[in-house]
Amino acid sequence: MLARLRAFFNPATPNPLRAPARIFWVAFLVRILYMTLAHTYRIRVSEDHFQFGWEAGRIARALLTGYGYADPFANAFIAHTGPTAWLPPLYPLLLAAIFRVFGVFTPASAWVLFTIQSAFSAATALATWEIAARCFSRRVALWSAWIWALYPAAMQYAVRWPWEMTITTAIFTFTLVLALRLRGIGNESRPPLLSSRTLSERSESKGEGSASPRISAQLRNWLLFGLLWALIALSNSTLLIFLPVCALWILLPTLHRPHAVRDATLAALLFLACIAPWTLRNWQAFHAFIPLRGNLGAELYMGNGPGSNGLLMEFDHPFQSPEQLRLYASLGEVRYVAQRGALAKAFIAAHPAHFCADVARRIYFFWAGVPHPSDEAWYNEAGRTLNFAFLSIAGLLGLALALRRRIPAAGLFAWAFLLLPIPYYLITVHARFRHPLEPLICILAVYLFQSAERPTRPSTSVR
Repeated sequence: MLARLRAFFNPATPNPLRAPARIFWVAFLVRILYMTLAHTYRIRVSEDHFQFGWEAGRIARALLTGYGYADPFANAFIAHTGPTAWLPPLYPLLLAAIFRVFGVFTPASAWVLFTIQSAFSAATALATWEIAARCFSRRVALWSAWIWALYPAAMQYAVRWPWEMTITTAIFTFTLVLALRLRGIGNESRPPLLSSRTLSERSESKGEGSASPRISAQLRNWLLFGLLWALIALSNSTLLIFLPVCALWILLPTLHRPHAVRDATLAALLFLACIAPWTLRNWQAFHAFIPLRGNLGAELYMGNGPGSNGLLMEFDHPFQSPEQLRLYASLGEVRYVAQRGALAKAFIAAHPAHFCADVARRIYFFWAGVPHPSDEAWYNEAGRTLNFAFLSIAGLLGLALALRRRIPAAGLFAWAFLLLPIPYYLITVHARFRHPLEPLICILAVYLFQSAERPTRPSTSVR
């Protein structure tokens, strides 16, 4: 064990795949300072603190007041609406834990929540470094990690939004790191001193014992892969659309390795074991099979109903419409969602052109930015759209260049760009929905500009 620790911290043999710790600490401190000095933790108290976590905040309050995992839209008129599976449990449980210690909807709770989110956002810079270092170069890794650490748009959700996307993005980015490790991409850059075989031989030679069998690095990474995907499922299950492709991308080229199928199977079993308690809870609460979340039909209608324009019909949402809240409370969540889903399917079938137009708008909004209220100054809106669209274009062009040059894992990144937006194209869209892709966008944009070659000057020598 001592040999492992010495090898890990030995400055004479730095690992180019590991980001310097100062990147994390600078990113973390910048976020904490901004959140504290700008007072972003003082969340508006309007609508009975609904902006403090929205449905997640309401569920967290219900958990602490003895009503269980329930009441996502409760207000002064309808205090309790019954059990819910509107959201997966990870983020509401985190909020509930913070509320228990620091108070429900208090500025102290918001400060602690944003501090936790800032830590996850800063840790994403470390994963960004490793992805870039394994697939491109240390120079791309350096620029990508520091841009993520310091660029305001990369930190905005961590310090302003009490929602799950910062945590989900961090976990998702680390799953990509594990995918690269399991495929062996970039392993040739790893110093020999840090290899598990070398460390094992050194430990045996020094009499530190190898009698007890150790878990292999491959199995350990597979199990961690399954665990992280379970956390994603319990945080934002929409991202699961990418899981089969990611797992097969790892497994199929590595089937020749010893125990590859066994290790992947154990990872799958761990994934199922982690989400099973939540699925069982939903069965007991609703007498229906709801693996992770049960709001699809309602969201489908609010995104594609008669008044939709590519965005969510918030005026018809239970948290804004008293009529819809009463209907939700009287029917119960399962029947309400089923009813709204049936209305959505009927309207889409009767108005396919309207649905296609909404899909086209959402594709544009996903990559160019969602419009803000019309009372905002036009130059602010134009600047925001230009910034958002520029990053998307740079990332997509970087991906195209990586595919053309057959960069390792470029195909995996392309699948992520293709699959992750699909649910948002079909249902609803918001700028934050792009956030899980933004570490990759950052890396690929840096790669694009780092790949630009200076034009060579023609020779002026006289022959």
